[in-house]
Amino acid sequence: MTGSPAHDAASDAPSDAAGRVWTGMRLLVLERHDRRREVVEATGLSFIRVKALRRIAGGPLSMRELAAGLSTDKPYTTLVVDDLERRGLIERTVHPTDRRQRMLAATAQGLRVARTAREILDNPPDFLRNLPPADLAALDRVITALVDADHAAE
Repeated sequence: MTGSPAHDAASDAPSDAAGRVWTGMRLLVLERHDRRREVVEATGLSFIRVKALRRIAGGPLSMRELAAGLSTDKPYTTLVVDDLERRGLIERTVHPTDRRQRMLAATAQGLRVARTAREILDNPPDFLRNLPPADLAALDRVITALVDADHAAE
């Protein structure tokens, strides 16, 4: 498949179809249209802090739940949470049934910052918006099936 973006991306591009698709998706999402930098610039937060804030904005979480959701260890999660709290984006409260635990909740300002990040991350690039409707529908079906299959494997 010489000439494809995935093939041109690296000299060692995979020769199998699944490998080419994966390389192409990574190239498009993480290299050519990576929205993380835009989110960092718009929010003034590192991307891991944005990820943490977006999770907390989805509903109160314990520190343990946040660390698991971010795949980070407890000390690093504490550093992230301390910074978000210092910036007034989240607040810690006592867990309603276990006074030893702290719950994390987004403040109004934190919800606004999380919404800004979501709007940037959810905005597809023009090349995707400009696909013919039939191609976009086919891609939607395939991506939905992949996400569903991955979710079922968890």
